[in-house]
Amino acid sequence: MPRPDQRYAGNFGKHADQKFIVNEPAILMDFLMASMPEKSRSTIKSYLAHKQVLVGSKPVSQFDHPLERGDLVTIRLGGKKEQDTYKGLTILFEDKHIVVISKESGLLSVATDKEKAITAYNIVSFHIKKANPRNRIFVVHRLDKDASGVMVFAKSEEIQEKMQREWHEAVMERIYSVVVEGRIEQKEGTITSYLKENKALVMYSSQDPGDGQLAVTHYRVVRQGIEYSLLDVELETGRKNQIRVHMKDLGHPIAGDKKYGAVSSPLGRLCLHARLLAFIHPITGIEVRFEAPVPRRFMALMKEEGALKKTKGKRTF
Repeated sequence: MPRPDQRYAGNFGKHADQKFIVNEPAILMDFLMASMPEKSRSTIKSYLAHKQVLVGSKPVSQFDHPLERGDLVTIRLGGKKEQDTYKGLTILFEDKHIVVISKESGLLSVATDKEKAITAYNIVSFHIKKANPRNRIFVVHRLDKDASGVMVFAKSEEIQEKMQREWHEAVMERIYSVVVEGRIEQKEGTITSYLKENKALVMYSSQDPGDGQLAVTHYRVVRQGIEYSLLDVELETGRKNQIRVHMKDLGHPIAGDKKYGAVSSPLGRLCLHARLLAFIHPITGIEVRFEAPVPRRFMALMKEEGALKKTKGKRTF
């Protein structure tokens, strides 16, 4: 059960959502009672009955629901949702050390020569400065402008450096949802190559170990439609444009990715979404997991004769 000095909560105001990370297995009711000692048992039962308690992104009403180490528990207490949601992104989690967001397609992660104002970095910076104008944020990793999904920012340069230095060891799971052109015959597999950037700033694959950085990508077909396939893609390495290059190598470029061989753009965006990120919290040492659900428009592309076809088999990577 969490002791007061072990619990980490994101609390954006008296009546806003409260968020807690589970540091050891527990029963939901016991965890809520210990995490919110100011609330009565009847009040917490009311939260459960009205589906105001979420484990991860799913509402839970069972008082005896089992919690695992690293689960994120959110209690929706009402209040102004704009404190958590901004145009272009949603704040998934915040504590004293990190901010986790879900970025929408079309929003830059950081400034470029052409756009300096409307970026995820500036929006999150504005968000944390509302609490204290001296607050700052630092980029841990980035997503392409036309990609969407989970991103992490640090609240200090020390945390940023620690997370970047330990990123490969700290990341437990990193899954992307990707819509590619065509129907893939091999339902799961691994793509391995060495990636390098040419003078036109386009990444390319080589099988020569001396020509670029090792890149390993695992994929599994989740659903297929007439013209497109939806994949779960997991990175073993994190190179620039890795998924985009490897899908091209597979012969099935990402829909909307003209730069890497796509001939269609059914959604007017790059169909690449960072769905799940699990990592070791840089301060608590607890594994935390954050998820941004697959965009519904991705699923709509999988229709075949009026039905969604789902491939069989369990994930093996």
